[in-house]
Amino acid sequence: MSSIDLPAVEARRASRRVGFAAFIGTTVEWYDFYIYSTASALIFSHTFFPPSNDPVSGLLGSFAAYGVGFFARPLGGIVAGHFGDRLGRKRVLVFSLLLMGLATLLTGLLPSYSSVGLWATALLVALRLLQGLATGAEWGGASLLSVEHAGRRNSGLLGSFTQVGSAAGMLLSSAVFLGVKSLMTADAFDAWGWRVPFLLSIVLVAIGVFVRLRIEEPDVFLQIRNAGQVRRYPVADVFRHHRRGLFVTIGLRLVQPAMYAILTTYSLSYLHLKRGNSTFALTAVVVGSAAAIVTTPVWALLSDRIGRRGPALFSALGMGILVWPFFLFLDRGNLAYLPLVAAIELAVFDAAIYGPGAAWFAEQFPVDVRYSGVSLGYQIGSLISGGLTPFIATYLFRLGKGSPALICAFISFYAVLTLIAVLGARDPVRERRRSVATTNVATETKTA
Repeated sequence: MSSIDLPAVEARRASRRVGFAAFIGTTVEWYDFYIYSTASALIFSHTFFPPSNDPVSGLLGSFAAYGVGFFARPLGGIVAGHFGDRLGRKRVLVFSLLLMGLATLLTGLLPSYSSVGLWATALLVALRLLQGLATGAEWGGASLLSVEHAGRRNSGLLGSFTQVGSAAGMLLSSAVFLGVKSLMTADAFDAWGWRVPFLLSIVLVAIGVFVRLRIEEPDVFLQIRNAGQVRRYPVADVFRHHRRGLFVTIGLRLVQPAMYAILTTYSLSYLHLKRGNSTFALTAVVVGSAAAIVTTPVWALLSDRIGRRGPALFSALGMGILVWPFFLFLDRGNLAYLPLVAAIELAVFDAAIYGPGAAWFAEQFPVDVRYSGVSLGYQIGSLISGGLTPFIATYLFRLGKGSPALICAFISFYAVLTLIAVLGARDPVRERRRSVATTNVATETKTA
């Protein structure tokens, strides 16, 4: 191999290292976040809240605590965006991982309501707030590390490593919960077995921190910093000069997190209430997450070739329509087929918009405010959508007197808002394709 090739080879190796670091760190971070959501549906309502004869009331309390974490995520995004745009992506990401690991470990050690009363509820909410702060700091930095180390041609593919980490975290958390649950009696699992997945996270956090400490800052950020072009108040600049990118990013984060929360969190409690069995739902999440790990980079690669808009339109339309037969299946279908249903939802419709998301969100903002803009848009959208969905769905279930029609209408409404955002978002891949096509036509005309 000639010496001329060495810089390109080293750049590709560096990109792969960064992609792997984003994948590992995000997997660990989302493992911690998802074990909380699973426990919210199955355990927390009767472990950390006052006893009640109405199971829906307990779930409302549990899902309210679950949603609190999403309220903290925009704040985490603001703080992380400020320091990430000023000091660099790497340091913020290491801190976010440590904070998430500490909050998760302490959740596994919390005393129950029967032991300390309302202190248990308060401590659970406080730790959920810390989780939300950590998650708010995490995604924007991890996605930018991948995208900014990639060339323009493969930014979607490399950025999808962060998205795959989310699916892997869900797969790992669901598999651990399912494994622990299957190895003991129901009483033992309710009493102490649910704590095991939380305590195991400390090992994963140590691995994630080790990997992240070995990566470098992206060149595009270093150029901004070395040129003295770092913004003093990047978050303020986003609100002042980049509102369109912010609102588009928020809109792109509406239907996908909402439907994801329905499938991976709310359906567990829904099936427990309606059909007395949540095991099929846990298995379905494992199968669906495994399938999404495979298809997420495929959708991202496709978006690098044809543009981001097409897959996103397909995804938003599909989720807005298919939520109706999904609940019909939960009510009357053979639950043995639920893993297949989950695989179709997560690997096809969810991955089509989520896979290219890291690159597409970054493309809405310039480098000097990118961490702030991406983090704010992503986390505000996640709060409005995924964070509130289990609570809203539980309330709509009660309001509809056991019918899921209002829940389906709610998801379809979010799908319409996402479609509007998709049509309003910049799509640099499509713009480059049009430019190349125009240039080719002009060249052929000139030649003729």
